[in-house]
Amino acid sequence: MKNQLTENLKNLSPNMKEWMEHLHQTPELSMQESETAKYIAKILKSFGEYEVVEGIGKYGIVASLKVGNGGKAIGFRADFDALPIQEENDLPYKSKNEGISHLCGHDGHSAMLLGAAKYLAETKNFNGTIRLIFQPGEETMQGSPAMIKDGLFDRFPLDAVYAMHNIPGLEFGKFHYCEGATMSAVDNWEIELSGKGSHGSMPELGIDPIVCGASLVMALQTIVSRNVSPWKNTVVNIGSFQSENTGNVVPQTALLKLSIRNMDNDVRKMVLQRIRTIVKAQAEAFNCKWEIREGVPGTVLMNTPENTKWASSVAKKTFGEENVKDHVSPMMSSEDFAFMLEQRPGNYVLFGSGDGFMVHNPGYVFNQELLPIGAAYWVALAEDYLK
Repeated sequence: MKNQLTENLKNLSPNMKEWMEHLHQTPELSMQESETAKYIAKILKSFGEYEVVEGIGKYGIVASLKVGNGGKAIGFRADFDALPIQEENDLPYKSKNEGISHLCGHDGHSAMLLGAAKYLAETKNFNGTIRLIFQPGEETMQGSPAMIKDGLFDRFPLDAVYAMHNIPGLEFGKFHYCEGATMSAVDNWEIELSGKGSHGSMPELGIDPIVCGASLVMALQTIVSRNVSPWKNTVVNIGSFQSENTGNVVPQTALLKLSIRNMDNDVRKMVLQRIRTIVKAQAEAFNCKWEIREGVPGTVLMNTPENTKWASSVAKKTFGEENVKDHVSPMMSSEDFAFMLEQRPGNYVLFGSGDGFMVHNPGYVFNQELLPIGAAYWVALAEDYLK
C-alpha cells in the first residue's frame, strides 16, 4: 500500500507508537479516563496550533484548527476508553492496571488521530476548519451522548463527522464501507429478581429467584424465534446470571444482565416491550418481585449514503481501488458513534487489521502497522473536503 501520503505519515510512526504504547500501559475504564484525557490534551497542546477544549461530557476533548477563509468544517472522532478484561499478552508495553486493558484498539484509534493532527498542523494543506473529537465512554455507550448533551455540535459546528474502527479478520489495511444501517442498536439491561431466602433443605419456606430466572432465560429466547421476522436481525443475549455462591441456600435475589441488539428501530421498540411483558409475567408466575434497569437507549448506526460514497472515493484515490470494499454487510456489533450520526451526516468505516484475535478477546493485539495508514486516511479526508 505505497502512496506518498502514507509514506509521509510513516515519519510520524515512532511518535504514534509512543503515544499508543503509553495509552496501552495506562488504560482507564469508561467515563473514568481522567489521566488518559490529560495525556491526550497535553499532546494536542504541544503541537501549538490547536484550540483545545477539555471536559466535554466529563472527559471529552475537541481540538480545532482553522486555516484560510473556508467556511466548511469536518470532524474526526477517536475513542479512548478501555475494557474491564485482564490482558493475556506478554507485550513490552503490557497494561500496568490489573484487570483493565485496551483490548479493542481505542489506544490505536487515538494514536492515529494524534498523528493526523500533528501532520495537519505542520502542513496546513487545507482551507477551512478541522475538529478532532477524542471521546470517552464508548464501550458503555455513555461518552457520545454525554458530549452531545454538553453541546458538542452547538459549541463546535460541523458539516460532517467521521470515525473508524480496526477489525481483526478483515484483510490488512483495507477500508470497508456500508451505506445506511451498519451497526445495531444495543440496549444493555439488568433484571433483578427478588424472592425469599431459605435453607436449601427447606425450599418450601423460600421463594426461589434462580428457578424464576432460569425460566425467564428460556422465555426470553422466544422473542426472536416467535416475534421477529426471519428477515430482520435481532439478538437477545443473557450474558450473565448471578446469585449466591453457596449450594445449600435458596437465595434472596438473582441478577440477569442482557445485551439486546436490533438493526431496525421499530423492531427494537417491539422487542424491548416484549422483554418487559415477559419479565412481569414470569416473575408473577413464580411469586417473585422484579426490577428492570434499562441502560442508555440504543440507536442504529446509520451511515449517510452520500458521505459514505465520498469517503470511499477519497480512500480509492489515496490507497488504490484494490484496498477499498464497498457495500459490505452490516454487523450486529454496536457503536455509540451512532448518536453522533443522528446529529450530523457522516460515515463510520471498518478498517481491516489482518489476522489475529478479535477485539474484546484477552489475546487481542492492535496491529501497529495500521498507524500511518489510519492517520493518512484522516489527512486525505481533511485535505479533500477542505480544498
